[in-house]
Amino acid sequence: MSAQMNDQQPDEVNNTDNGMAPTCAVEGDVSTPVPLDSIRGALTQGASLAKHVWFKSGGAADWLFEPADLEDLKAFCESLDGNIPIMALGVGSNMIIRDGGVPGVVIKLGPQFAEVEVTGDTTLKAGAAAPANKVARRAAKAGIDGISFLTGIPGSVGGVTKMNGGCYGRETCDILVDCDVVLPDGQFVTLTNADLQYSYRHSVLPEGSVVVEARFKGFPGDPTVIKAEMDRISSERKGSQPIGSMTGGSTFKNPPGHSSWKLIDAAGLRGFKHGGAQVSEKHCNFLINTGGATSTEIEGLGEIVREKVYAHSGVQLEWEIKRVGRP
Repeated sequence: MSAQMNDQQPDEVNNTDNGMAPTCAVEGDVSTPVPLDSIRGALTQGASLAKHVWFKSGGAADWLFEPADLEDLKAFCESLDGNIPIMALGVGSNMIIRDGGVPGVVIKLGPQFAEVEVTGDTTLKAGAAAPANKVARRAAKAGIDGISFLTGIPGSVGGVTKMNGGCYGRETCDILVDCDVVLPDGQFVTLTNADLQYSYRHSVLPEGSVVVEARFKGFPGDPTVIKAEMDRISSERKGSQPIGSMTGGSTFKNPPGHSSWKLIDAAGLRGFKHGGAQVSEKHCNFLINTGGATSTEIEGLGEIVREKVYAHSGVQLEWEIKRVGRP
């Protein structure tokens, strides 16, 4: 697909799927026993998650596990024996952590899972903790085209793989070959593009699974031309999105035949505030923590927006941002 027309915002893609985004509110208890034997990574009880998400709000994880390596991750998940909920956390760029915190175990991969390697003329592999734009840069340097759109996604490889991240007319499903995943019971499996059954901002990756590596395929290109396209994408993002703000990226999916930001703007909600949360003046499909907002206020603002847009246009907006944890 070509670049967006002048009256469109850079986060838009044509889409037809209107499936509801999951709230991912899991059950659990802070006192749930977590096995400690043979763990080599860092395991922290009651770890604050606000610093790990872009909104800089929300409660704590019952447990936060940062594995030493792949074998440590597999052994840890196996030791949970399926009795404790697991949630993987990437860079937290498209997520609301609710104020009551996240039950069970949150798993965050470190820099040892962030390597990116060119593996062929048009292929490369990347650890799940690698920023998506790092993959785009390595691909461009190697003359691999078709992957430059990742420079416009402020997420991790694991995140875009799970949620079929995309912008500028392309999505992860267009480039993913397969990915390595640790299932909640510790099993290590490789899932193909087809296995994930991608749709708009969605995959069927089993709940509680942790993506550890993904492999991508593009097509031959001129590094100079690819870099120019990446520069264009970065420039458009800076010009149209609240870069540098405490935000969660695109808040709502684009309904079929509509652009969420246009519906929000038409409902008179540009700049609308609820507590410390605000609809961005720069891009209406972005919510902002203006400083000190609670996650309850941010999510509440989103619900107000949904209600007012429906009242104005009859269109039901659906969350793209992942909302997790206890209210």
